[in-house]
Amino acid sequence: MREIIFDTETTGLDNRQDRVIEIGGIELNDHFPTGRTFHRYINPGDRKVHPDALAVHGITDDFLKDKPVFAEVVEDLMAFFEGARWVAHNATFDMGFINAELARLDRPAVSQDLVTDTLSMARRKHPMGPNSLDALCRRYGIDNTHRTKHGALLDSELLAEVYIEMIGGRQAALGLTTQESRAQAEASDDVVAVPRERPVPLRPRLAESDMAAHAVLIEKIGAKAIWSQYEV
Repeated sequence: MREIIFDTETTGLDNRQDRVIEIGGIELNDHFPTGRTFHRYINPGDRKVHPDALAVHGITDDFLKDKPVFAEVVEDLMAFFEGARWVAHNATFDMGFINAELARLDRPAVSQDLVTDTLSMARRKHPMGPNSLDALCRRYGIDNTHRTKHGALLDSELLAEVYIEMIGGRQAALGLTTQESRAQAEASDDVVAVPRERPVPLRPRLAESDMAAHAVLIEKIGAKAIWSQYEV
């Protein structure tokens, strides 16, 4: 199963007026990163970056002046996401902007059936919160100290690690590796299993009184006692 962990940065909070200015995505295949990424900065036209948004992501109007508009990147974007699930943290926000940009080009919206919201997942898994991306990184021991500003590709990379942790992907990977190793060993004629002796023998589970009582029982039963067949 292909999934794209993605994030957007925008000029503001209102997708009816504000525009997408950055999109970043990380491809997963069966919950494993493939190494394929998508990253574009986008010129928002005459829409200026709101000061509050600038404080979050640091992307200036001047920086965006020579970047392509959304219409120039949409084909590459949709090709990268084709056949994959769209996975985002607070996906309602990101998909609202993506679908607003698609609507401006008279293109169909991305179906909600194709979207996974990791914020909803986190709230179900950790109902006491907090469940921001930074909080989840701390919860799962993921280093995010280099995240001084929001950035679509960086946030996608961090979210991919968080998402894999939330779905137990690392444990699944370990299990798969073990199964593969076992299968390879069984298929090889050169593999010889050599049992190792314990450096210190385990203590017997039966006390001497238990073994003495068992011996008395065998003697009472006589030669028909089944345990007699296993005496060394």
